[in-house]
Amino acid sequence: MALDGIRMPDGCYADGTWELKMHVTDLNRDVSLRVTGEIHIGGVMLKLVEKLDVKKDWSDHALWWEKKKTWLLKTHWTLDKYGIQADARLLFTPQHKLLRLQLPNMKHMRVKVNFSDRVFKAVSDICKTFNIRHPEELSLLRKPRDPKKKKKKLEEAEEEALELEGPLLTPGSGSIYSSPGLYSKTMTPTYDSRDGSPLSPTSAWFGDSPLSEGNPGILAVSQPITSPDIVVKMYKPQSLLDKAKINQGWLDSSRSLMEQDVKENEVLLLRFKYHSFFDLNPKYDAIRVNQLYEQAKWAILLEEIECTEEEMMMFAALQYHINKLSIMSSENHMNNSEKEVDEVDAALSDLEITLEGGKTSNTLGDITSIPELADNVKVFKPKKLTLKGYKQYWCTFKDITISCYKSREEAHGTPAHQMNLRGCEVTPDVNISGQKFNIKLLIPVADGMNEIWLRCDTEKQYAQWMAACRLASKGKTMADSSYNLEVQNILSFLKMQHMNPDPQIIEPITTDINPECLVSPRYLKKYKNKQPGFVRDLISARILEAHQNVAQMSLIEAKMRFIQAWQSLPEFGITHFLAKFQGGKKDELIGITYNRLIRMDASTGDAIKTWRFSNMKQWNVNWEIKMVTVEFADEPSLAFICAEVDCKVVHEFIGGYIFLSTRAKDQNESLDEEMFYKLTSGWV
Repeated sequence: MALDGIRMPDGCYADGTWELKMHVTDLNRDVSLRVTGEIHIGGVMLKLVEKLDVKKDWSDHALWWEKKKTWLLKTHWTLDKYGIQADARLLFTPQHKLLRLQLPNMKHMRVKVNFSDRVFKAVSDICKTFNIRHPEELSLLRKPRDPKKKKKKLEEAEEEALELEGPLLTPGSGSIYSSPGLYSKTMTPTYDSRDGSPLSPTSAWFGDSPLSEGNPGILAVSQPITSPDIVVKMYKPQSLLDKAKINQGWLDSSRSLMEQDVKENEVLLLRFKYHSFFDLNPKYDAIRVNQLYEQAKWAILLEEIECTEEEMMMFAALQYHINKLSIMSSENHMNNSEKEVDEVDAALSDLEITLEGGKTSNTLGDITSIPELADNVKVFKPKKLTLKGYKQYWCTFKDITISCYKSREEAHGTPAHQMNLRGCEVTPDVNISGQKFNIKLLIPVADGMNEIWLRCDTEKQYAQWMAACRLASKGKTMADSSYNLEVQNILSFLKMQHMNPDPQIIEPITTDINPECLVSPRYLKKYKNKQPGFVRDLISARILEAHQNVAQMSLIEAKMRFIQAWQSLPEFGITHFLAKFQGGKKDELIGITYNRLIRMDASTGDAIKTWRFSNMKQWNVNWEIKMVTVEFADEPSLAFICAEVDCKVVHEFIGGYIFLSTRAKDQNESLDEEMFYKLTSGWV
């Protein structure tokens, strides 16, 4: 027997080689190779392919180390450098695998995704395939499990999946966008100049993207909910704790799908993760706008976000209007009334939503002086066991401060109360039919939060004071260019809610309205004691009445208004996590938004204290005890332990929002991926 063939007791051979076991997934074969620790990964794969002797394109294959859950992608590294020994079992498997994605419109697609890329990069490639700009706002989420369902049902099997064979192997080839993260004024508009609907030719939506071979309608065109059963079967969070549990499912953006135990053909949810929609432009974002609209629509129907009955009817009317226009544009696209392109461009320009609130074509006011507000406003400071109501003051709003005087004549003296609104929480409390226009303020103080309510008499007064409060909470004055737009948006939002409080039904409504598909179950239950036919007619009448306020809108304008109204809701953009604060005895909630952290009561959702990112010095994580610590410039540090969720998820939300705040329209380079990882990973 040759000397090199002698196997020693430790498994090595006399010549220093040893057997490396590998499994080839495509062929379902186990293969052993004689190797040394000095051979590099590229050499191992070359030897393996030669031994297999199968004519096949192996270029997408790589080695996966099961035990360590890591890809061996550095082909110049040796086995010794990776620490691989004879007890290791490696998989020789494709990097691109099929994944079933549920899009915000609840439709499923089968897409080939790189399972070796970090999730941030994989999502970027997915969005590039779908022509969705600003992929940094989206991520992948595991499907939440309904605790009421004991057995796991494959509901997805009922969905028709559009299979995209290998679109991500060459991401972005032929795309109409040079980079999904860039702002470009030369992009081809993707809306129709006549009615604001997405263009019908597939090339206008996707260029040479692989999707042009499929059905683009499920991405750029809203499809009505066809049956109430669809809404009933969907998982609905019953409490704030349920909402917090959903957020456990966000994947780690800094690790690959394979590292996070995602299997081939597994269902993942593609969702807008960060509620900071940069440069949302209807002219170029037909798909992005539609998917955002769909995510907002389902959030409202599944009661993931609270809204009043008047707001619900407004959302239902917009949804009904969008459904009608979508069906009309798909059935008879060429018979729409013509409008001048310039007029549509002007209207769409006024609808642009940016990080700072957008722009309008209105002439700027006098920028040499800061505008002020002065009016009679009712003020109320709620306290426990108090029956006192609102007290009227003469209030002046200068810069970011509200001063309250007992009368107008005393306005030059010392105010009875004064409030600095920087960093405060601003919450609307409006009932159009009851003529209630309240503004709830939670103002941070040294020992917690001061709660102040303002009551306005008219819609105009409310819009002016509400807009000023929102700007002041960000440290901005009414001199900011977004103030007038904010006032107009609030007035428009109120106008859409106008309706008679109790419409009289004289005869059954004969219409195509299906209220069970337009209104959340909670508002249907409100009329549970009435006859089903009467309930249907009553709600249909209210939706039709609200529809009169939006009937003249184009398709794209209606979707933008829906998104704007969604953004105006008090709970918009708050991502909840269960946490235990340092010094606290019970579990509470931490809410994270685009610009602040909120400590919340777990049972009521009331804000206890707010910290703004602009006041943050740094944040750290103790990975052993899963404690997040945040330090501020002029406040005590904040520390909390994450419950039922990896603190990495919370850390990524904070870093992600800070990363998004650095975006600018004039940036010439693509997004800085490494900066994202530094802000969100915690260990890079």
